[in-house]
Amino acid sequence: MPSQKPTISVVIPCYNEAKNLERGVLDEVYQYLVQQAYAWEVIIINDASTDHSQQLVQDFIEGKANLTLLNIPHGGKPAAIWAGLQKAQGDLILTTDMDQSTPIGELAKLLPWSEQGYDVVIGSRGTAREGFSLVRRAGSFIFGTLRGLALLRGIADTQCGFKLYRREVVLKYFPYLEAISRREKPRGWKVTAFDIELLFLIEKAGYKIKEVVVDWRNRDQSDTKSQTNELARYVNESIDMAQQVIRVKLNQLKGLYDKV
Repeated sequence: MPSQKPTISVVIPCYNEAKNLERGVLDEVYQYLVQQAYAWEVIIINDASTDHSQQLVQDFIEGKANLTLLNIPHGGKPAAIWAGLQKAQGDLILTTDMDQSTPIGELAKLLPWSEQGYDVVIGSRGTAREGFSLVRRAGSFIFGTLRGLALLRGIADTQCGFKLYRREVVLKYFPYLEAISRREKPRGWKVTAFDIELLFLIEKAGYKIKEVVVDWRNRDQSDTKSQTNELARYVNESIDMAQQVIRVKLNQLKGLYDKV
């Protein structure tokens, strides 16, 4: 593909993703994109991985056009995405997880809605999720219901990592997120609800958001998260996410977002 300004930038955060990389996830992304008529770029942000993810990415992108590796100090997923957003040149920016639990081909479901004038098109994992345990299925329903009572009532699934943004919209509001403005340094992997704060700010500003059901099945093999003691881990994640939702709601009630 000739070098030209990309129409779509694909931003992929990476923290200890060696096992996913070894099963060929980047090749899946690459093989899909090289078949598309539009210009594209892929930006992989290595968030100071402690495994050999960086080397695996470097080996894969060598000699391939339009693929970039960006190394940053460890800052967590929001910081990695923010670094990628600032580097991205496309008019549209897709954020997607390295594990490709939502495969890159699902982008074809989002693009028509962007063409119809939506500023943000988000993937929704729906209720029938392959590889989604009963614990997480029940927890997701409870969390989504309670969150919907407080924020983003028209959106069922805020936490799917597969989202398509207009560049100017996401660049305008991402810096206001607490995870970015406070510049906290996480240790290891930590779930966050930054998506909720971001979507809330975008919706509050009057931009159009569309939710589209996409294919999803749990394909994650990484060491990013502990794969043992799922119940305890999910309880801890849920408590943390609930605290963040409460914080966003309190900020709204206090008027802290009024000038955003």
